[in-house]
Amino acid sequence: MTKFIKKILFFISIGILIGELITRIFVLTSDIPERYIDQNGIQKYIPNQNGQWIGGEHSWQINKTGWPGPLPKEYKNLITIVGDSYIENFMNPDSCHQGVLLKDKLPEYNFFEASRSGVSLIEAMEITRELDSLNPIQQLIYLGESDFKQSILQIKKHSDITQLDIKKEKVIKGLIKGSFLKKILYNFKFAYYLFNKISAKNTHSKAIAIPKKDIPKNDIKLYHKLLDYIKRNYNTTKVIYIIKPKTPKYITSLLQQLNYNYLVLDSSNDSSWSFDFDAHWTCYGHEKVAQQIADSNIFID
Repeated sequence: MTKFIKKILFFISIGILIGELITRIFVLTSDIPERYIDQNGIQKYIPNQNGQWIGGEHSWQINKTGWPGPLPKEYKNLITIVGDSYIENFMNPDSCHQGVLLKDKLPEYNFFEASRSGVSLIEAMEITRELDSLNPIQQLIYLGESDFKQSILQIKKHSDITQLDIKKEKVIKGLIKGSFLKKILYNFKFAYYLFNKISAKNTHSKAIAIPKKDIPKNDIKLYHKLLDYIKRNYNTTKVIYIIKPKTPKYITSLLQQLNYNYLVLDSSNDSSWSFDFDAHWTCYGHEKVAQQIADSNIFID
């Protein structure tokens, strides 16, 4: 019996080793950068990391400031770009980053990106406050409906996302969730590959089972309170909200009511903006986004 168990364990070990080699050689899973929390409670990536995206066709980089993508060569006439995974843009090469594309279209300006998966609207405002030290002439924040929703503690608590407690008018900083387990999975590529496959299957099943509901009226009231809090507690004079396509109109109505500067992106009749398997923008989508921003004349010197 002991010999049989040893043989089973031996073959399992060989299988795991082969799986690990295949996963690494064919880049079956993406490298994910490690995070830390800075002195202002903002989650950033540990500087000077790099890795490959799934398939190995391109790599990503974390620059010396802890944000993805290349840094500008100069900081005069600076415009910052703040956002979540859409702007983080690990799915595309550096040449498709918003800062690179906008610099090509508007060479008189320089662009600095600060982005990370899971950035909510309230954390984006915390980031703009930190970036004020760079003396930008404008700050762009790319937003969708989920960025508003995830910002509010009273709608749903997310311990790993920075949120606003509407009742207490207090910003609750997000924590790095499951960092030890994630570190093990990232280094054990085959296990991480299997974990992603199982997670994707479960997420897909849940997505099919949950019907789409109209936004509760109370949530809209909370969005209004969120925007009112931001107006009173942050410098929004240089901030322009870049609103993602298909964001509900009540969002822009609220922005208009409270005199926010914003630009609504339009992807109507153009499915090529996003990947077939994912809602994030392709290089073509990023190009279209940058072109609409460049054509809008929203920048003021």
